[in-house]
Amino acid sequence: MIDEPIRYVEQPGVHPETPLLGGDVTEGLVRVGDTVRRPVGGSSALVRRVLGHLESAGFAGAPHFLGVDGSNRDVLTYLEGEVADRPWPEWVGDEARGVSVARLVRSYDDAIADLGTPDWSRAARPTDPPGCPPSIAGPGVLLAHLDITPENVVFRDGRAAALIDFDLVRPATRVEELVNLLLWWSAWMPPEDRAAPLAEVDAAARGAALLDAYGLDADDRARIVEVARNGAERSWHLMRRNAAEWGGGWQRMWDEGVGDRILRRQTWLADNARALHDAIT
Repeated sequence: MIDEPIRYVEQPGVHPETPLLGGDVTEGLVRVGDTVRRPVGGSSALVRRVLGHLESAGFAGAPHFLGVDGSNRDVLTYLEGEVADRPWPEWVGDEARGVSVARLVRSYDDAIADLGTPDWSRAARPTDPPGCPPSIAGPGVLLAHLDITPENVVFRDGRAAALIDFDLVRPATRVEELVNLLLWWSAWMPPEDRAAPLAEVDAAARGAALLDAYGLDADDRARIVEVARNGAERSWHLMRRNAAEWGGGWQRMWDEGVGDRILRRQTWLADNARALHDAIT
């Protein structure tokens, strides 16, 4: 367990920095040799502990935390592989790739589950903004990743090998983790808001395939759609709050219309609730 950040000792020589692009919120992300440097932020302490636990558990699908450099940046191991940039490549729509992501997420969730949801993982969570409906997902049982976008999955030989960007990790249920997976890899959103590689995906059938690959049990499958609908309703309020209070990438996403997309997703989930539920159960 990592309680205090250690100082990263630079190797001798010149260390050119290459910007790493593709994220929505974190700015100043660079590659330096075989490391990645991330500005220290509010989630850094939690992420360090999560990565430390994963390393001690022998989970190979996440970077290792190496310390803090002289510019006050977290230093992580750089993971070789293929990561989607924007616009997303066609392979994002490939079912076999999506199935491999579901299996990787299951491995992550199993590896992190032993850590539970300690007090330090809850300490800095902001309260819900006024008007936000309460979550129906139930108490968190593990520190879920909850940001399983194509930009945050490293592929090798066409299969998901690692997760990156743990800034949104928080106590959650496996159902909430899978709702996030289905949003990005099963296109649980209206067709007009899907990226081109997912435009023609059968969202219900793809969702069933991913839940099969993850191995979600029957009781949790039965709750997926209602939790997805509740999560979409909450997401509008949370994104608006984040934009107003945190600015930066959150404000940029709001200005670019993420709030309207969330409202359209709410309508699409309501209209397709029965078909989705029947397919995945």
